[in-house]
Amino acid sequence: MTLYGVGLGPGEADLVTVRGRRVLEECDVVYSPGRLSRSVALEHVSEERIGDLEFPMTRDEEKLRNAWKAAAAEIAPNAREGDVAFVTLGDPNVYSTFGHLRRTIDAFHPDVDLEIVPGVSAVTAFATALGVEIEAGAGLSLREAAGGASPTGPDRMILFKVTDAPATHAGLVEAGYEVTYGRRLFMEQGETLVTDDPAEIDERDYYTLAYAEKADLEIERATAAFRTDGTDDPSSDGDTASDDAMSSGESIADGGGEPSITGEPSEDGTSFDRDRGVEFRSLPEDSDAEGTLVDLERAEGCEHGDCSEHWY
Repeated sequence: MTLYGVGLGPGEADLVTVRGRRVLEECDVVYSPGRLSRSVALEHVSEERIGDLEFPMTRDEEKLRNAWKAAAAEIAPNAREGDVAFVTLGDPNVYSTFGHLRRTIDAFHPDVDLEIVPGVSAVTAFATALGVEIEAGAGLSLREAAGGASPTGPDRMILFKVTDAPATHAGLVEAGYEVTYGRRLFMEQGETLVTDDPAEIDERDYYTLAYAEKADLEIERATAAFRTDGTDDPSSDGDTASDDAMSSGESIADGGGEPSITGEPSEDGTSFDRDRGVEFRSLPEDSDAEGTLVDLERAEGCEHGDCSEHWY
């Protein structure tokens, strides 16, 4: 039988993959390492099939190792007799608690079969949430920015674990980056926020990421010729671009981006930054930024040892 590591996606229950949902429905026990992943899993399985695992709120590596050994010891017998799942937000192999369990199972219970069901990760979901296009041929680096760190170098970066946005922002701006922040993107628990003002998210939250792009980065897209430039014949540039592409033998089907979007904010409160292609969403008037749920969930990233201060 098998232990499945199932990625639940960023947090909204309907973003679980078709395969992930099928595995959850068929497994005898679904183990959860925390409240957020548990709440998503409950949208797909009954509560009596949920197996809760406890992990200490500590940075002590020995205590954390003991906790993972205990979790593996509980899961392994059930995985030998039937199918069980261990759920995690995002993807099981990207900044996930499942890596700790997999290594522990391999070390102490090597006879248990393991299979991973990928999930939608914030690495890709951020682009939709922030209105950012990563076109064909572009480079994108994944970095960690916990504790106010400001990694630099690549033209474009996605930064995880932005726990001190003002400090991170200062370093990135000094290095010539424009930065947009996203908090609790595609999550049903807590307040979702997209902003380019670090002061709006100065409160620590494990589920905060940032997109940083060099301010002087020039991006040439084949379909940029379709942009309305105020001339009487907007198709003329497009025709020239097409002719040039045809004469050079190059295809304009790949690597192109979306037309730039201009205009005033729409009725639903969204607006766009034309230069960066970033969509900003207004918060609901009745949003509760200091809600009890946010306070309860904020520490979940550290509660089972999966944060920057803990071991990897």
